[in-house]
Amino acid sequence: DLPVPGRELSGVHFAMEFLHANTKSLLDSNLKDGNYISAKGKKVVVIGGGDTGTDCIGTSIRHGCSSIVNLELLPEPPRTRAAGNPWPQWPRIFRVDYGHQEAASKFGKDPRSYEVMTKRFVGDEHGVVKGLEIVRVHWEKDAIGKFSFKEVEGSEEIIEADLVLLAMGFLGPESTLPEKLGLERDNRSNLKAEYGRFSTNVEGIFAAGDCRRGQSLVVWAISEGRQAAAQVDNYLMKDENDVMISTERPEESTKTQDSNRQAVMT
Repeated sequence: DLPVPGRELSGVHFAMEFLHANTKSLLDSNLKDGNYISAKGKKVVVIGGGDTGTDCIGTSIRHGCSSIVNLELLPEPPRTRAAGNPWPQWPRIFRVDYGHQEAASKFGKDPRSYEVMTKRFVGDEHGVVKGLEIVRVHWEKDAIGKFSFKEVEGSEEIIEADLVLLAMGFLGPESTLPEKLGLERDNRSNLKAEYGRFSTNVEGIFAAGDCRRGQSLVVWAISEGRQAAAQVDNYLMKDENDVMISTERPEESTKTQDSNRQAVMT
C-alpha cells in the first residue's frame, strides 16, 4: 500500500483490484456488464513499474484513457548489465514492454518517470482524487553499501490524475520482526538464509520466498515455501526421532536410523 495523505480518496485503487475486475468482466461479458474500474477518458497515473505496472498501462490504454503516467521510485535501469549484475543472474536492465510501446504509439512518448516519490494525493470537495503531489529523489550508497534515497529540494510538483493505480514493487521485508528477533540481513535488506536449508542465524527461524530472495515470481515463493516446510519438519522431528531411538532395542534403533537416513536421502 501507499499510506500517504489522501489515500482514502475515491479513484485510488490497488493494481490487482483494477486488473482482476477488468479480466472478470472481459471474460463474463466482454466488458458489457460494467463491473470493472473504467479508465476511459481519465488521466491515469500508475505508481510502480514491473509487469503489474505494465499491465495497468496497457489495460488503461485499451479502455481509452486520455493520458498515462508511470511513476517509479527506483532509478532508471542501465541499458546493459552493471558490474554487480553478472551472468547467470537475471539481467536488471532497461526494458521496453508492450504497455510502454502502446503508450509511446498513442501519446508520443514512454510513460515512465524514474526517481519520483508520491507525497500525497489531492482531492476535490467530493472526496475524489484529482492529482498527486510528487517529489524527485536521488539514490545513494551509504558506508556499508546499502542504497537509500533523499528528496531533491525544490522539486515538488502537482500532477493531474482522475485514476491512480498502485502497483508498487518490493523494496524489502518489514523491519520490525527481523529487528526484534535479531535476524541478519544482506546488503539488499533481505533476510540471510542459505538456499536449500532456509535457516537463518537464529536457531529455529527459517526464511523463504521474497523476504529471502527479494522480489520475484509467485512460483519461486511457492517452491521455496515447500522446501522450507520440509526443512522445518526435519528440524522439529529431530529431537523426537532421537528420543524414539534411545528408547528402542538396538535392532529397532538400527532399523529406525536406516529408515530415517533413506528418507532424508530421497
